[in-house]
Amino acid sequence: MYSYLDFEKPIADLDGQIMELKKLSEGENGGVDVAEEVARLEKRSAEALVEVYKKLTPWQKAQVARHPDRPHCQHYVDALFTEFTALAGDRNFAEDLAIIAGFARFEGNPVAVIGQEKGSDTQARLKHNFGMARPEGYRKAVRVMELANRFGIPVVTLVDTAGAYPGIGAEERGQAEAIARSTEMCLNLEVPIVSIVVGEGGSGGAIAIATANHVYMLEHAIYSVISPEGCASILWRDAARAKDAATAMKITAQDLLALKVIDGIIEEPLGGAHRDRAAVMASARKTLTDALGDLSALDGPALKHARREKFLAIGRDLG
Repeated sequence: MYSYLDFEKPIADLDGQIMELKKLSEGENGGVDVAEEVARLEKRSAEALVEVYKKLTPWQKAQVARHPDRPHCQHYVDALFTEFTALAGDRNFAEDLAIIAGFARFEGNPVAVIGQEKGSDTQARLKHNFGMARPEGYRKAVRVMELANRFGIPVVTLVDTAGAYPGIGAEERGQAEAIARSTEMCLNLEVPIVSIVVGEGGSGGAIAIATANHVYMLEHAIYSVISPEGCASILWRDAARAKDAATAMKITAQDLLALKVIDGIIEEPLGGAHRDRAAVMASARKTLTDALGDLSALDGPALKHARREKFLAIGRDLG
């Protein structure tokens, strides 16, 4: 069974009826023949799914991006890359499991992989701090990017965080400086860097590893300078108005593509990435293959220049 979101209640009701009928048919003495009714309800459920997902609001997309069953960074690493070897620690203070970083092979070629991992259950979420990195995580990312740059290895980043960890200890150890250094390293790389926002792309915590030559978003991912709840708390002093904030902030992939903040949208299966992980992995693989192939034609200085111009152009176009 899927975990249904609030706006998916019509679908949940129909799927519940389908399950009850299937249980009835599996009862003692062979149950009863309900195949025709099940087929009718499955058709209605599929139609309801199409109807709901063709008109999602920005706030509903935010809920899909945060879905507990949505594939996270580790799922993409396992599905898309081979021979992944994780590196640990920032060589300064500690290891930060909110960021996974290391080297692997993609389609047989070496790549550096950096991503934010939220965790898939309560224990894993606590272990990975819900994907909210401390300074050590960003310094680990910088260390991996430096190695990739030294050996001419492309970098792939997978973004999924509500934002950098705002705790007192993180601030004392230089959270803002670590984010700035990571962003600076992204800008200075002379190797291709491709980023995919697979869930939430929140604030500087996201841009620190997403300042890439090509930035893509999954269809129902979100990307913003602050969470809708945070924005509502600041503007209206009422986090309950997050729905209004989400609409005003232009956080969806479709809005950001129109604003030329991202370079493309990766299609998700109907109902979100969690409903068909294999399909979304195949789409992500194709996008990465095409992007890395395009960027391989550029030399180091050209890659660096194109990346800087890309982000400077966003400011010019929006100004």
